[in-house]
Amino acid sequence: MGHGAGLRRVLLMSTTGANADPLAALGALPGVAESVESVRKAVDRVYGHRIMRRRSNEITSEAALRGARGSAALSGADWALEEVRRRSDFSGDVEARAVGAALRLTAEAGQLLSIWRQSPLRVLARLHLVAAADNADQVGRPRQNGEPVDEPLVELPLPDAQEAHGRLDGLAALVAAGGSAPALVTAAVVHGELLALRPFTSDNGLVARAAERIVLVGSGLDPKSVCPAEVGHAELGRAAYLAALDGYVSGTPEGMAAWIAHCGKAVALGARESTAVCEALQRGAA
Repeated sequence: MGHGAGLRRVLLMSTTGANADPLAALGALPGVAESVESVRKAVDRVYGHRIMRRRSNEITSEAALRGARGSAALSGADWALEEVRRRSDFSGDVEARAVGAALRLTAEAGQLLSIWRQSPLRVLARLHLVAAADNADQVGRPRQNGEPVDEPLVELPLPDAQEAHGRLDGLAALVAAGGSAPALVTAAVVHGELLALRPFTSDNGLVARAAERIVLVGSGLDPKSVCPAEVGHAELGRAAYLAALDGYVSGTPEGMAAWIAHCGKAVALGARESTAVCEALQRGAA
């Protein structure tokens, strides 16, 4: 099947009446339930740490910083954490701009949780506005026919603007409808579909990973935002990220399950990172 077959297949399930909750069908794919359970255990480990009961705001802040660093790394700006922590001016070269955009997105994501389910398209437009604030002519709106897309990491065939707009509407309808699908499944579909569509002229990867964060936090899986999937995506590496994305775009059950599992590993690694931060704080307080 062509690019983006994954979500089209899911939408077909809903229109044929085979499944009134199409995303839930993805939860039944082989291996997905195990991924969901593994993520839940990893998240529970962080939230059960005694440091979280006393210093959760510090863990949230550190997770935000590390998540932004990870997302920027996947967009080509692989900076050391201490460099991200030290810098205050991100107006320089392309890498600095990517790091600054990732930091702004991470901060903005928490302000958009209440809007996401009611108006996902509004949230996505806002995320792009925040990420690409220095390009006033093309920010905060989906691309039009003929406008180029600057997304060097993702080299998949690019849907034309009309197709991208239609499928973006379909994704928004799925999000707004809610349903019983696990948070990991919904987050993975949102992330994968935005990367497949690249609906904006720039910063689609940063926006897709911020949207994944919003789903994971807003769903209640990670309400304090201390399990940054971006950390895990960066740790797993670009090659694995793109290989898993190819699986999502293929639309095959195996490919989509592999993408969901990859996103699950990323969340679990983000949870592990914050668990390590908790333990470091505990040693310092001892």
